[in-house]
Amino acid sequence: MNDFTKNIAQALFNQDKINDLLRQEIERAVNDLLEAELTAFLGYDPYARSGWNFGNSRNGAYYRKIDTQFGEIEIQVPRDRNGKFHQHTLSDYKQHSDVLEDMVIKLYSKGVTTIEIADLIEKMYGSHYSAGQVSNISKQMVPKIEAYHKRSLSDKFFCVYLDATYLPLRRQTFEREAVYIAIGIKPNGRKEVIDYCIAPNENIEVWTEMLQNMKSRGLKQVELFLSDGVFGMKQALLVEAYPKAHFQRCLVHVMRNICAKVRVDDREAVMNAFKQIHQQTNKADAVKILHDFYAKWGKLYSHVVRNLKAIEADMLVFYNYPKQIRASIYSTNMIESFNNVIKRKAKPKAEFPTEQSLDTFIGIQAMSYNDRYFNRIPKGFGQVQDTLESYFE
Repeated sequence: MNDFTKNIAQALFNQDKINDLLRQEIERAVNDLLEAELTAFLGYDPYARSGWNFGNSRNGAYYRKIDTQFGEIEIQVPRDRNGKFHQHTLSDYKQHSDVLEDMVIKLYSKGVTTIEIADLIEKMYGSHYSAGQVSNISKQMVPKIEAYHKRSLSDKFFCVYLDATYLPLRRQTFEREAVYIAIGIKPNGRKEVIDYCIAPNENIEVWTEMLQNMKSRGLKQVELFLSDGVFGMKQALLVEAYPKAHFQRCLVHVMRNICAKVRVDDREAVMNAFKQIHQQTNKADAVKILHDFYAKWGKLYSHVVRNLKAIEADMLVFYNYPKQIRASIYSTNMIESFNNVIKRKAKPKAEFPTEQSLDTFIGIQAMSYNDRYFNRIPKGFGQVQDTLESYFE
């Protein structure tokens, strides 16, 4: 049980305390979302050195009052100095909260279990809602998620990140199963969760099927794929699905593999040396740093160096693209941040009882992510839109 549900449990027998707690949680959540929107728009965190002399900055906030079923909340809508920021968390001029069903769906998406939601509703409204009834409310999302999986896709993405994460699912017995996820960035800089699927384990056959499905729904061209070292991935991407694409091996995954294969006493020195590879100004300098790494550590860790030489061509592909976006395309960190959100919200659930419940949960996160980032362009991509377009026919 997370902190939110613990606080609710403590207030269950006092309606005023419940309403006040929920009002505070809603107010805090909305204000956090608004601040996060401005941070994404500006491209740097509050007080970060990267924001100095950036050309735009935070400029206070204006206040709005919003009526909810738990009482009035005060929203601080942040402003930027250039007056170009427009928030998307709140609808313009909307003064009332969503209906009960929407609240149930949102609680479900936050990881609150159906049993906990049912208990909350009973205490708040004085009538009994079973966990099954709450589950049925959440199933209102099923048609939307089915439509999400079948929707037509943009014909081209500049880059597509591929990664799998594991979540608990019951199929007669309880196991952690793989959720395959693809997140892409279009030539105009807009990103989205393209699709996802669920399977017992991560294997290249499922990835191949997922890629072919994406292609059949309209995604015809991809310039760059980023992934970890799943065996056969490059073959599936560049031969079977998108032969004109390029492939970048995630350097963060490479570093993790190296770290696991060197002595603890050597790890800091090895990692510091390897990190220099993605911090150079051009590919030639990066190649020199990499070869120096081979020379220095080859005698002590010949197996590590031999493996690196085998994938060298896939580690430095990101240097072929504009320097403004290189920090975003040498690893799969962008998709791993999405995975971490999923894991955090799924943590209160001991397991998902069915594949459909897991699909619904992931689908809500994916569609919410796409709505949230629809008008946000990752740092650097906005500066090179014309260049990114030039990679396509």
